[in-house]
Amino acid sequence: MKSRCIVPLLAAILVGAMTAAANAHTGIGDTSGLAHGFLHPVSGPDHILAMVAVGLFAAQLGGRAIWLVPLSFVAVMAFGGVLGLAGITLPFVELGIGLSVLVLGAAVAFRLRAAVPVAMGLVGFFAVFHGYAHGAEMPENIGGFTYGVGFMLGTAMLHAIGVGAGLAVGRSQNGRGELFVRSAGALIAITGAAFLGGLA
Repeated sequence: MKSRCIVPLLAAILVGAMTAAANAHTGIGDTSGLAHGFLHPVSGPDHILAMVAVGLFAAQLGGRAIWLVPLSFVAVMAFGGVLGLAGITLPFVELGIGLSVLVLGAAVAFRLRAAVPVAMGLVGFFAVFHGYAHGAEMPENIGGFTYGVGFMLGTAMLHAIGVGAGLAVGRSQNGRGELFVRSAGALIAITGAAFLGGLA
């Protein structure tokens, strides 16, 4: 029963994000306050897809990866945000964000069996770019700080949706759930390729 509820939810997220692909990336809406920070992750299709892919990837790996992989993303994303806020130059940010959608989606589609530290390093690498892009937009005041906290919470929520969907759907006994999860990863990767094509 749980998997039947989560399949439409995950499908809606994927479709909604892909139809909004023309609006990727940041620069939409306010960048101050907890509420704006929490809602901002769901306003960018690139961020939605990458975060859900992280959750799906973690669920596929199972065990400690279920919480360590998303946690590593959020932690390194915060570090990237500090770099952006400090005005430190980081090259190829948009390219890194587009690649995150492609690579993380592909990891799910091909069911990459990575060791937990490797998986943490992979998602952490891309987290720097996501954090930097948003940190560069934040004001250097309490509103910017609370925005950052809200953004991390919103990101964690998207991770949780991915993990929940991966666990509930991917482990269904008839085998179709895993096929659905891997197909979702393939769609995410294809959308990432479209993001990259738009940068060319």
